[in-house]
Amino acid sequence: MALQASVVRKVRRYNDPIAALSGAMGAPKPAMHTIQIRFFAALREALGTTELPLCTAAATVADLRDELIARGGAHAEALARGRAVRAALNQAMVPESAALKDGDEVAFFPPVTGG
Repeated sequence: MALQASVVRKVRRYNDPIAALSGAMGAPKPAMHTIQIRFFAALREALGTTELPLCTAAATVADLRDELIARGGAHAEALARGRAVRAALNQAMVPESAALKDGDEVAFFPPVTGG
């Protein structure tokens, strides 16, 4: 009888929409959003493109940069963590900890000097 009660509790838990929403059935999947990425100056030249639409689960600008670095090749080299790269989110300079949401525009560019 105890085994049957245990099975019933497990079945209820997996069929319970509230339990599913609260993550009882595993970690929730990260939200996917579409980001428009723009590259400027030397980054544009190194990557051979000015823009890149991307569907991503990146939560921050840092996560997005890491995702691009993970692509390898020119992306890994141009956006490497040791390189000075600045970011703007929706045309405003931001730290890499800035949160992303669907429809955002992220621009990556090297530091610039005036003269």
